This record gives sequence, structure tokens and C-alpha cells, in this order.
Amino acid sequence: MPFQAIPAAALRGRSPWTLARNVGILARGTWAARQLIARARPLAILGTGGYVCVPLFLAAWAAQVPTAIYLPDVVPGLAVRFLARLATVVACSVEDSFHYFRRTNDGPKRASFVLRPSSFVVTGYPARRELFEQDRAACRAAFAMDDARPVLLVYGGSRGARSINTAIAALLEHILPIAQIIHICGREGDEHFLRDVAARLPEQLRARYHLYPYLYSGTEKTRRQGDKEIAEPIGLPVSRSPGLPVSLSMAQAFGAADLAVCRSGASTLGELPAAGLPAILVPYPYVNQEQNADYLVRHGAALKVADEAMLGGSPEAGPLFQHIRWLLTNPGERETMAERSKALAQPDAAQRLANLLLTLATSKRPKR
Repeated sequence: MPFQAIPAAALRGRSPWTLARNVGILARGTWAARQLIARARPLAILGTGGYVCVPLFLAAWAAQVPTAIYLPDVVPGLAVRFLARLATVVACSVEDSFHYFRRTNDGPKRASFVLRPSSFVVTGYPARRELFEQDRAACRAAFAMDDARPVLLVYGGSRGARSINTAIAALLEHILPIAQIIHICGREGDEHFLRDVAARLPEQLRARYHLYPYLYSGTEKTRRQGDKEIAEPIGLPVSRSPGLPVSLSMAQAFGAADLAVCRSGASTLGELPAAGLPAILVPYPYVNQEQNADYLVRHGAALKVADEAMLGGSPEAGPLFQHIRWLLTNPGERETMAERSKALAQPDAAQRLANLLLTLATSKRPKR
């Protein structure tokens, strides 16, 4: 897809000198955005938050181009709350976000203005179609899983989550006697120390630990061969025996799992419900992940453990392992959480966002 860079810079928490410089960058970015809008003549614009959207939305507001700001997380950051003042409509993953955009006597302190009810739309979080359609038996077979044991999926995003990786390393000898693990550790170097830890395990336990630095989405890409287009799966090619290539994907990992341990970024609001996967969430402490986790916990779809408290006084006695053991050894509890998670799924979220943009694109320009 075509890409156009626009100058942008953050304003919050900067020194006076940096703030003055960044205001100048913002002004240049707004001018560049106005030129881009004049050339491209967009009928509608979608933004997903962050200070990088500010110049474009300022320019769009001046040019009377309809805009939609989409909030993936439960809690809006400073940029999204500012952009909501400029946007034609605000779209959110969950209805709980509405309370952060209005001032009430009992509302959150961070609410700073009132939105018109008609300008707020709950679309859900768009999730890949593959997550809704995985065949559990096929997914487990792709990872060579034993059907007699539950599967724990551990992941922390493409770069991984070091604190989770470290905690799982300390718990391998306790988890593997009761479960199998698919661990996507990220591409920041943790794979090496995790393999060293696994190598010291008894062979029987080591065979139950499946470690990958990264798995792809599981969708298809095309390549040209002469005058033909050939579809190829995007996944991790694995050969377990000569002549038997297997392509593994993140969607298959979701399909194979009985329980997940992961962060609580915005994607968990869409992906875990899409897969109907119960989870133990470990929010990253420096961004607004706590409220994402609380949303799933409140609906009975997940449990939450603080990042600094995962191992407690000792790994086996810590809250992370206690939650893992409880859920892995109680299939009825897992099934209940899975049903509650699935009830939160929004399979038409992407279509809702698309329809919203189409409505904006065909609407009359507001008068200023």
C-alpha cells in the first residue's frame, strides 16, 4: 500500500526546549498533511490514535474531511482524547470506553469533555477470520501435541515479554508434568536462554515444550510465477521428518491451546474472544493494559496477575503458577471461561469499521 511520511512529535512530558521544537515539527506535519489531502482528496480518514495522527486530523478538520478515530484499548490516551475533539466519530472496541469521553460526577477523573451520543460507535476489535475458524484437532496435530494433555500458549507479542519469558523459564519443571507448552518468546534474544533452560529438563518433559521466537498470521501471500499468481501460506516452515514440511501459524497456536498466558494489549480484546480462549493476563505496567485486563476479568474470561508479582516468594507458590495449575487441572472451569470469552467475540468488527468509513465517505461535508 502507498505510504506517505508526515512529520509528527509528542508534546506531553517534554522539556521546554523539546516542547518548542516539537510544536514546530507538529506545524510542519500539519502543513504536509494539508498538501497530502489536497493531492489525494480523501473522502474519509481513519486514525488509530497516537500523536502521529495529530497533524493529519488537524489538516482534515481544516479541510472539512470527515474523520473517524478508532480506540483499540479500553482507555484512551492523551492523543486520542484530543483527536476525539476533532473527529467526526469515535469508534471503540468496547462500550466501557465511552465513560472516558464524558464528564460525570462519578466517572473517571481522566474524562475531560463530553461527546455527543451519536458520535460514539462500538465496533469491536477487528480480528483475523482464521481465529474464528480453527479446527482444534488439526491445530494440535500441526504442533505434534498429545491429545491427552492440555496445551498452554505463552506469548508476549512479536518482540516478546521478558518478564513473562523469565517467569515461564522458572516454572517449566512445574508446568510440564501437567501440560504441554507452546511458547512464542519474541525475537529479542530470549530464545537462547530458554533453550538452555529446556535442555536441562528430563527428556520426557523437554518433548512437551515447543519454543518459537515468532509465528506469522496464517494468512496467504501471492507470488508471480511467469504469468500466474501462486498462493503461499505465511507461516513458520518446520520439518519434523524428511519430506514432511509443516507450516505453523499464530492462528493455529490459538486453535491448539486450552489456556493462554500473555500481556493484555488491545489485541487481546479481539483475539482471545475470537478463539474462545481463557487467559491469565499479565498487564505491561507502563501503558493502559490494566483496564483491558480488567474488562476480560470482569466478564469472567480471564484472570489477572501483576507483572512484578508473577513468581511471588517462590516460583511454585507464586500466583502465576497457582492460576496455571488451577485452570489446567480443572477443565470445567476452563470451559466456563472459554464460553464467557467467546460471548465477547465481535466477528463483524472489521465490517462495522468499514461500514462506518463508507458512511462517512458518502456523507455531506459539515458546514463550519
